[in-house]
Amino acid sequence: MSHGPRSGLTAVSSALLAMSRHLEVRDVLKTIVASARELLDAQYAALGVPDDHGGFAQFVVDGVSDEQWKAIGPLPRQHGILAAMLHEATPERLGDVRKDPRFGGWPAAHPDLVDFLGLPIRDGDEVLGALFLANKNCPKPEGTCGFTQDDEELLGILAQHAAIALTNARLYERSRELTIAEERSRLAHELHDAVSQKLFSLRLTAQAATALVDRDPARAKGELHQVATLAAEAADELRAAVVELRPAALEEDGLVATLRTQIQVLDRAHAARVTFTGQGVKALPAAQEEAMLRVAQEALHNALRHSGAERVAVTLHRRGTATVLRITDDGGGFDPRTVRRAGRHLGLVSMRDRANGTGGRLTVRSAPGEGTTIEMEVPGG
Repeated sequence: MSHGPRSGLTAVSSALLAMSRHLEVRDVLKTIVASARELLDAQYAALGVPDDHGGFAQFVVDGVSDEQWKAIGPLPRQHGILAAMLHEATPERLGDVRKDPRFGGWPAAHPDLVDFLGLPIRDGDEVLGALFLANKNCPKPEGTCGFTQDDEELLGILAQHAAIALTNARLYERSRELTIAEERSRLAHELHDAVSQKLFSLRLTAQAATALVDRDPARAKGELHQVATLAAEAADELRAAVVELRPAALEEDGLVATLRTQIQVLDRAHAARVTFTGQGVKALPAAQEEAMLRVAQEALHNALRHSGAERVAVTLHRRGTATVLRITDDGGGFDPRTVRRAGRHLGLVSMRDRANGTGGRLTVRSAPGEGTTIEMEVPGG
């Protein structure tokens, strides 16, 4: 059985191993489509996961450029050949899909599909998706299908393993969602306890200051200073918990896209101009990406809330074998010699801990009236 440049048991094994390495549904879908197109030497491949409303919850393609995909427009509906594969759960092998009576046309920007091989991905009686290939790279008389019975059997084997990989990925994502929900519940309880204790102490201290204000103003002043300290600590507890609860979308979108989205929101929400530039950065381990996101969030909070900056610039770039995150503002700055006191106020201690915890380092450069630059460097990327 020959299937283009990659053929035989080794190619099949490589495809199945690639599918088993991924736990995210989107990554599994992309791997299935790319593996199918390469194994059967087709120009195009696609996989659609149906929703419950006649459309597709996800639709992944391979062999189509990003520009073409954007020009094609909305995702297809469940009709024609796609509907047959989903609802009848039977394979489809056609010499020219355009001549099939079920063919309903496609958008002007859509590539021209001719010979066609498609089949459902099933888990028992449930149809998880529709996988199809088009335009096999081989000589063939016009109107005949380049895809053979052997191709159909090979794609069937791939589809069986794809069903297992998809089911496992769905179970993993559901498990992760439960874990996130449990963690948020735990954080909510911790937040309630921590802030309640701080507010209780604050109330008692304020009452003591009220009682002392007439007979011992000096002691009352001290108690009021303590009120201010407790209020600041309560605010810090609240802000820290909110940062931890904030969804990062890292696993789906990656660090660059997540930073860009969050910074666009901040730019619209604040008077200061907030910009982001990300160049040549590859995916990092999850722990490093999360640490970088949290450091960026903390540094942006400081710049926008405390520094009085008019411009804040965030960059993410390669430096040799490392990845560097830099947040620079033109705000009031501070004296690094007072870093111990400023560090607590500005969250520098937690930022350093995050950097050190992922094998990186944090550098802070600032001076009164000269703004602040916070730089986090981690290996890789």
